[in-house]
Amino acid sequence: MTDRRLAIDAWESLFRAQHEVFHEISSDFDDELGQAEYDVLLTVTRGPEMTARLRDVTANMLISQPSVSRLVDRMVSRGLLTKCADPDDRRGSLVTATDAGAAVFRRVASAHGKAIAERMSPLDDAELAQLRDLTAKLRRRPASA
Repeated sequence: MTDRRLAIDAWESLFRAQHEVFHEISSDFDDELGQAEYDVLLTVTRGPEMTARLRDVTANMLISQPSVSRLVDRMVSRGLLTKCADPDDRRGSLVTATDAGAAVFRRVASAHGKAIAERMSPLDDAELAQLRDLTAKLRRRPASA
């Protein structure tokens, strides 16, 4: 049986650490590419041919489906993405990073990755792997090595 007080303390520590780290690295984003747009491009650029189903983008976001759709439409109008019907699912859409979208993503991702590595540097590689595995377990998803 899990110790309730310990569970609450661990949760509060995780929550506060996430909040503090998030606040520190939020300066990595600017008017050219906000954090939500970065999250969209992160999912899209990892897909084959820098393409992802809109529903997969939505599943990775912490905002509602209508909000993701509006965000994607704004990114299309800014030339960061293209959007078309999914030929395998007529109800769905595919979004693809444009060359401009991929370029701005790479620029921001480089600086963001450095900031994350610096902020996480108090942990050694074994601790980072343990943190990844523990948070994946909390999310009920297998950790990826």
